[in-house]
Amino acid sequence: MEMTHPSGTLGPIPVDMTQSRAAGSGSASGSNNMRLADLATGATARVVSVAGTDSTGSPELGRRLAELGFLPGENLRIVARGLMGREPIAIRIGTGTFALRLFEAECIRVSLEQSLRA
Repeated sequence: MEMTHPSGTLGPIPVDMTQSRAAGSGSASGSNNMRLADLATGATARVVSVAGTDSTGSPELGRRLAELGFLPGENLRIVARGLMGREPIAIRIGTGTFALRLFEAECIRVSLEQSLRA
């Protein structure tokens, strides 16, 4: 399935099926890829991949998240979390703010953004 974006056609959506829940949010190699559900409130990140075909979701979930704007390369920010830091998670991506449940946020892999301001 190809997705379109204001900058043009993106091509197929990368599906991240190789990383398990056991893969930590930081490894010895310095990788900062992690699940969206693991980000703290106020954190900014860039979408790396969307995987809607894990054990908790259906293939349509990945498509739905992509239609909302969760596409590789998009910047996002965690705006707020529900009661006791759980769900729902309010996420600002593009010009929209969306509330995701934990199982939806766990399908999205992100890379932390480093602040460029000095």
